[in-house]
Amino acid sequence: MTLRLGVNIDHVATIRNARGGMHPCPVRAAKLAESAGADGITAHLREDRRHISDADIVRLVEELRLPLNLEMAATPEMLQIALRNKPHAACIVPEKRTEVTTEGGLDVAGQQSTLEQYVAELQAADIRVSLFIDPDRAQLEAAKALGAVVVELHTGKYCETRGTAQAFEVERLQQAALYAAELGLECHAGHGLNYETVMPIAAIPSLTELNIGHFLIGEAIFLGLEASIIEMKRLMLAARE
Repeated sequence: MTLRLGVNIDHVATIRNARGGMHPCPVRAAKLAESAGADGITAHLREDRRHISDADIVRLVEELRLPLNLEMAATPEMLQIALRNKPHAACIVPEKRTEVTTEGGLDVAGQQSTLEQYVAELQAADIRVSLFIDPDRAQLEAAKALGAVVVELHTGKYCETRGTAQAFEVERLQQAALYAAELGLECHAGHGLNYETVMPIAAIPSLTELNIGHFLIGEAIFLGLEASIIEMKRLMLAARE
């Protein structure tokens, strides 16, 4: 099974927004990512617009050749934005205004009645629906019951641990990815991955895509964006081989 790299460009917009204006441009970053071998672009439009803006989403949909994965909370506002712009995919994520970054997976099992409408309306508009979840069997089963076609496993806990605790998290992710495949779900993973942590996750055979952003944008300060993406893709493919 091939392994794709989705590049999250949120933090190019974070740098832009620190001073206002137009530079650096996240759409330009997305195009550089494409030339470096990225297979898709991810952008999270948050309620508070702390990085990606509505105008960025419009431009990304209009100008990208790569598929766009719109990360969004399950709110009426975000649903309408997704339906209006028609990205290739929409990944529903949990969102809290006070969090620095996404802290964990979506509680699909506890919010099935709420999420059902969002999944149905997005799919009716021919937008692939992904649910960002922790590597947990109950969450996978709930995602399947809702009719989602993709799940993305949260790798944040794995990236934050070391030693035997990290080995345990790798096992959790392996088992979750295998169970997702048994349920007929396409399985992605992401959050917090870097050059040191990516290979054990990329080696999981039933994963089809990794979404990586913050590390690549930070590493671009030292290497350049294209070089940082090329190295990540090299490590991913080496792990899969």
